[in-house]
Amino acid sequence: MLTTLKTWVDRFVEFTTLLVMGVLVLVVLWQVATRFVLKNPSSWTEELATYLLVWVGLLGSAVALNRGAHLGIDYFVGRLAHRQRLWTELAVFISVAGFAVSVLLVGGWQLVSETFQLGQTAPATGLKLGYVYLVVPITGFFITFYSLELAGAVALKLRQPGSNPPTVNDTSEGL
Repeated sequence: MLTTLKTWVDRFVEFTTLLVMGVLVLVVLWQVATRFVLKNPSSWTEELATYLLVWVGLLGSAVALNRGAHLGIDYFVGRLAHRQRLWTELAVFISVAGFAVSVLLVGGWQLVSETFQLGQTAPATGLKLGYVYLVVPITGFFITFYSLELAGAVALKLRQPGSNPPTVNDTSEGL
């Protein structure tokens, strides 16, 4: 059940990111065509491209977290023993979940709500800025989901007795 849900969430986030990226490419191509070919630059494309880039960046961060491709400095963590490394990973994923809930979900939802209440719109497109900012709580949900799922996987590894991997000096594998 949980693996089916995770597979669905993975596909949804990746497809949505791909779709937004595709629209971004089309908007930028239209911007270039109107500017250099038609010699009459479109007034709305730059603004929309900026907003789409924000969506791609934030949704892409959730995809990167899920794939383990997010930025990290593991110089010190890489020198820890296996179990210490797992405890560190667990702490990091729990911290990421806490950040995502408090800043992205709660703070993002407040931002979206206030923006809709104020009726703010983008100058060139007339788009309600609440729709632009909606990516913040959406990404917060997905980052929370992924970080808790990854924390659960690390916690399962920690519960396994004798889960220490062989060391570099262990020659029992026939190096």
